[in-house]
Amino acid sequence: MSASPLPLAEFVVGVDNVIFSVDTDQNRLLVLLVQRQQLPFAGYWSLPGTLVRQGESLEAAAYRTLAEKIRVSNLYLEQLYTFGEPARDPRETTYSKRYLSVSYFALVRFADAELIAAGESPVQWFALSACPELAFDHSKILAYGHRRLCNKLEYSPVAFDVLPEYFTLNDLYQFYSTVLGANFSDYSNFRSRLLKLGILQDTHQKVIRGAGRPATLYRFDREAFAPLKDKPLVFV
Repeated sequence: MSASPLPLAEFVVGVDNVIFSVDTDQNRLLVLLVQRQQLPFAGYWSLPGTLVRQGESLEAAAYRTLAEKIRVSNLYLEQLYTFGEPARDPRETTYSKRYLSVSYFALVRFADAELIAAGESPVQWFALSACPELAFDHSKILAYGHRRLCNKLEYSPVAFDVLPEYFTLNDLYQFYSTVLGANFSDYSNFRSRLLKLGILQDTHQKVIRGAGRPATLYRFDREAFAPLKDKPLVFV
């Protein structure tokens, strides 16, 4: 005799955002966390998230909760993964519903990101290397988001979505080394590889920072990149 089929699950769908920022001044990769004020996990830090409202798309919900936490001009956002293991949320037992998290990850410039006070819930940047224990399965989501971010930086021009329009090669190198680690590439190899791709436009302008020599300002040439966007590239 075959076993009776399990009843269909009822779902509650939310989105959780892994919002990364790069502080190149202090060589820190940061993630934005919110301290929960309600059960479950009251007092724990968590990723900014929300339940999806009637008539609202997943992406709209992700942008809504992001806009409630930070103001920023340059932003990269993409869907990350759906986390839906049974018992990932303690409320499942109370309400007899499965709680799904459709996660997104975002990358913003630290210098441009203004935190917004979220009522009674503190919002704070944490260095990725010094994150507290997170609510729910958010540590797992965060780790997955970090792997995706590193992969995107290696094989796509996502860095240029959050860098200022004009930058030096050292600015770009500091950005990559903050996310990928100081040992990912030496500067000369990094510089040579990026310039050979032909996607950086020399503005013929110089900038002086500190006591060093004037450095050339570049900008990302999207037209030059367009024929390459579907080809396997290695940026670092």
